[in-house]
Amino acid sequence: MGIRSKVNLVSLLFMASSAGYAEESNWSTSWDGTLYGYANATTLRTDSVLNPNNQIANLPKRSDTAELRLNFKAENDVLRFTARPILLAQQQRGAANTSQKNDGYLSQWQLRVSASEELNVAAGREVLNWGAAQFRSPSSPFYFDNGRSDPMRELIGMDTVKVTWTPDMQSSFTLARVVGAGRVAPAADEWRNTWLLKADQRGDGYAVGVVVAKAALNAAFYGAHGQYSVGDETLLYAEIGSSEQLISLQSPADVAQPFSVLAASPRRNTALVGATYTLPDGQSLTAEYLRDNHGYTMAQEAAYFSRAASSPLVAGQALGMAPRLLGRDYVHLVWQSNLMESESYWRMMYTRNLTDVGQELGAYGEATLHERVSGFISATVTSSTAQQEASSLFTRSVTLGVKVALH
Repeated sequence: MGIRSKVNLVSLLFMASSAGYAEESNWSTSWDGTLYGYANATTLRTDSVLNPNNQIANLPKRSDTAELRLNFKAENDVLRFTARPILLAQQQRGAANTSQKNDGYLSQWQLRVSASEELNVAAGREVLNWGAAQFRSPSSPFYFDNGRSDPMRELIGMDTVKVTWTPDMQSSFTLARVVGAGRVAPAADEWRNTWLLKADQRGDGYAVGVVVAKAALNAAFYGAHGQYSVGDETLLYAEIGSSEQLISLQSPADVAQPFSVLAASPRRNTALVGATYTLPDGQSLTAEYLRDNHGYTMAQEAAYFSRAASSPLVAGQALGMAPRLLGRDYVHLVWQSNLMESESYWRMMYTRNLTDVGQELGAYGEATLHERVSGFISATVTSSTAQQEASSLFTRSVTLGVKVALH
C-alpha cells in the first residue's frame, strides 16, 4: 500500500466518523514522555569465529545515547488517536571509526473509530504482540523476539489496517491487513502485504488465542497461545507456532559439506511452555522452556562454527544468514522484584542454550533518584566459548544511564 492509499484510508476513517464527531466534539487530550541518557560499553571477542577482530560486523564497543520517547493521545466517544514518536541522538565507537546517528520516527501510532460498542476500525503502526512468554513468542509471526528480555528495547510497530469485533466480554475477533513492518525496507520485509486473523477467548482464570497469517512472500503462519491461573500465585502458559523461514541457511552435520541456502525452510514447529510463581512479598519467579525446530542440532551447530572459522568470507555468510536462534532447546529463568513498588525495580535473567550448553546472565536495576528522575543499570555476561551462541560475539555488556519522566 502506497502513501496515497494510506492517506485515502485515513480520510475514509475520518469521514466514517464525521456524524459522531459532530455530536461528540468534546475531546480529551493527554501526553507524557521519558527522556533517556545512557552509555554502553561492550567487550567484544577478539577471537570471535563469526566476527574476527570485529572486522565483519564492526560492532560498537562504546555508545552514548540521548533518547526521547513521547506518548500523545486525543479521544472522544467515537475517535481515538495515539502516537509514540521517538527522537534519538547516538554516537558509536566501533573497530574502525566513530559514527553519529540522529533519527526521529513514529514507533507507534493509531487512529481508531468506534463504529459501535462491539466494532472498532483502526489504522496505524501497532506492535502486534501477545501471550505471556518472556524469552521468545512462538505464537507471533512478527515478533518472535518480543523484546521482554531487554527492558531498554523499544519495539517498532507494524503498519496495519484492522477491524476488531468484540461481541461480549469473553470473545474478540480481529481481521487485519499488515501493509508492512514499520521502518523495514520493503525489499527485506517478509511480512509485507499480510492478512492476519486472530481470535481470542477469555474466561475465569484463563485466556487463549489462535492466529493465522498469510503474507504475499511467505507461507502461511499458524499460532496459538494460552494461559491459566492456578490460584493467585501461579500462572501457567504455553505458545506454539508453525512456519517456514525465508532465506534459510542449511548447515549439514558433516563439516566436509558446505553451507547451502534455501529460499524457504521446510515447515517446522516452535513451542514454549512456562510458569510464573508470585511470592508473598510480590517478587516473582519465572521458568520457560523453548523448543525451536528451525534451529540447528548439536552436530549442525558445531559444523556451523567450524565452517565459519575457515575464512572471513564464510564467516560473513554465517553471521549474516544465521537462523533466528542457533540451537533448538533453551531454558530461560527470570527473578524480578514486585512490579507494584514505585521506588525501585530489579530483574535477573538466566538463559541456557541446551544445544551447545552456552549460557548468559542478565540483570537490570532501576531506582528513583528524585521525584521524576531514575537511574538504571543493565548488564549482560556470558560464560561460554567463541563457538557457542551466547558468547560468539561478546563476553559482557554494561549500560548505565538516567531517565526523566515528563508529564
